[in-house]
Amino acid sequence: MIALVVSRADSASVHIGEHLRSLADWTESEDDSRPDARGGGTVYRTDGFCLREFDDLHLELESVADAFSDPEYIVFASRHAGDTGPVLTAHFTGNFGPAEYGGVDGGLARACPNAHKAIIKALEEVAPEGYDVGMECTHHGPSAVGVPSMFVELGSGEEQWEDPEGARAVAKAILALKGVPADSERHLVGFGGGHYVPRPTRIVKETAWAVGHIAADWCLADMGDPHEHRDVLAHAFEQSAAEFAVVDGEKPALRDAIDALGYRVVSETWVQETSDVPLAAVSELEAALCPVDDGLRFGQIETWPVAFETVSLPVALIQEAEGTDREAVRAAAEAHLLAFTTDEAGTRVGGRAAIPNEPARDAFIDALVPILREKYDEVVREADAVVARVSTFDPEKAATLGIPEGPKFGKLASGQPVTIRGREIPPEEVRTYREQTFTL
Repeated sequence: MIALVVSRADSASVHIGEHLRSLADWTESEDDSRPDARGGGTVYRTDGFCLREFDDLHLELESVADAFSDPEYIVFASRHAGDTGPVLTAHFTGNFGPAEYGGVDGGLARACPNAHKAIIKALEEVAPEGYDVGMECTHHGPSAVGVPSMFVELGSGEEQWEDPEGARAVAKAILALKGVPADSERHLVGFGGGHYVPRPTRIVKETAWAVGHIAADWCLADMGDPHEHRDVLAHAFEQSAAEFAVVDGEKPALRDAIDALGYRVVSETWVQETSDVPLAAVSELEAALCPVDDGLRFGQIETWPVAFETVSLPVALIQEAEGTDREAVRAAAEAHLLAFTTDEAGTRVGGRAAIPNEPARDAFIDALVPILREKYDEVVREADAVVARVSTFDPEKAATLGIPEGPKFGKLASGQPVTIRGREIPPEEVRTYREQTFTL
């Protein structure tokens, strides 16, 4: 069950709540066990959701999960205030530094990264014309909710808080969370950047990864020295159910502190390249070949564990094929190899690979043969080599036969016979044959 919290002190929240109730069939009941101001009174239930109303602003509602019966996570339907114009946002709560707006100093609520990823997608699908969809860093209370939670907001001013289309869109997106779990296996913590976190937003929208707590640059400044506040950093990972972090900017002290805690800072490239790869496979293949940031790329890995071996690849053959069709070579590597090294910032297939068996290496090499045939007249796959042959027009041979330079040269070069002093000269007679062998 997903718990929905509406604040009567927040006009946008009230309007979102009204649309939530209009968009589904709710059963009403009375809860006299707690004050109406604290979620008692009328309680609304529908399949997958329970909605309660509170008098206080959301950021003041610590331990609000106590008002519900074992929810998986809580969604605070809220307003967003700022100078950003019409916007629909979502974020997690707590404080990396002093608690100026609810919560406690250095206290972070448990995030629900997978549900957050889903709400961003849902908001983009229903956002009214003129509204942007975005994410924010972690920046206000509550710090202790009791279960995973997030804010889903309508902003950024009075005009939007009163906008029925905006409120209805937020309500639709919230109801689209039905059946969506709080967590997945791919969570990150974000550090650095601006309040509206462009890098984590890009990751959430474009990869399979979800992002939990995010400390923007101003949050890190409020927190202070990362080594002195490693407890806060550890709390961010724990409350995001994450083992990895992305860091915007150099921030060597922060990176060292994260490493000292046993967590790993990864690049956005790493996040993109591992998006659909089993994480156990990523770990083993990085250890066997090289890190993703040094050029490791993955093929089609649907299940893991898989027994594999590392092998060398015929670099000269690969480079020759890439000279004809680089994209086709990359597709062949991804189709037949578990993982492979790359050069030139990941754009060219390198010289080592992980394969599940020897036939996989052979299949990759076989896939390069038709690519070479676009450049060579004949390409033959042998046991230990690929042999490519090409013929070219030889002006010296033509001159030896007394053929003058000019149109007849052109005809022979294009594969047409010519007649000299009553003798027909076939084009094959004035061609030179070159053979290139690529050792496997």
